Order: sequence, then structure tokens, then C-alpha cells
Amino acid sequence: MSSPIHRMDITLGKSLLRVGSTFVEDLQVQKPFSEDRYGSVRKVYIICKQDKTIPEEFQRKMVENGGGRPVDEVREIDGADHMAMLSAPDHVVDCIANVAEMYH
Repeated sequence: MSSPIHRMDITLGKSLLRVGSTFVEDLQVQKPFSEDRYGSVRKVYIICKQDKTIPEEFQRKMVENGGGRPVDEVREIDGADHMAMLSAPDHVVDCIANVAEMYH
């Protein structure tokens, strides 16, 4: 039992679907991550001090556990919530630029 509106909703929904990556074919032929292909990249974790979604204590535990991939440095942005790029965009840009300069 479908109404014209229902069919239009389905058509609209299908038209809005997007493939998750524009490089799916490239990703399918890539080798898995390895120490050489990922582990050698320097990692910096930014603690968002006002994050209510992932509290600071849990963020620090994530850094400690690291999934076998330790971080090189931990930085903090006071005033940044879970969406730091929206709540403290200037601080995020400064932090990223400083990290890029430091590890370049």
C-alpha cells in the first residue's frame, strides 16, 4: 500500500544517498595500515576541556590506551566543547598550525 507521497519520499531519499568516500576504488586496493603506513605518523591529541560528550577524564584514558598507537603530545583547548571547530575555531586553527610547524 503506497501512496504517491510515499513514492516521492523514497525517490527523494534515494536521490540524496551518497557513497561514503569519493575514493572507494582507491581504498579497496590499499594495503592495510601498518607501522610503516600509519604508525610512523606523528600524533597529537587535543583535549577539549569543556567537552560534555566525552569528559576530560575519559579523553585522557583514550590517550593512555591509544589502541597501541601512542601519541607524541597532548594539548588542551580550554573553552572547547565536543565540536571544537565550532566552539573555539581560532584556538583549533592555532593549535593545528603550531603542531604542523613543530613536526614539519
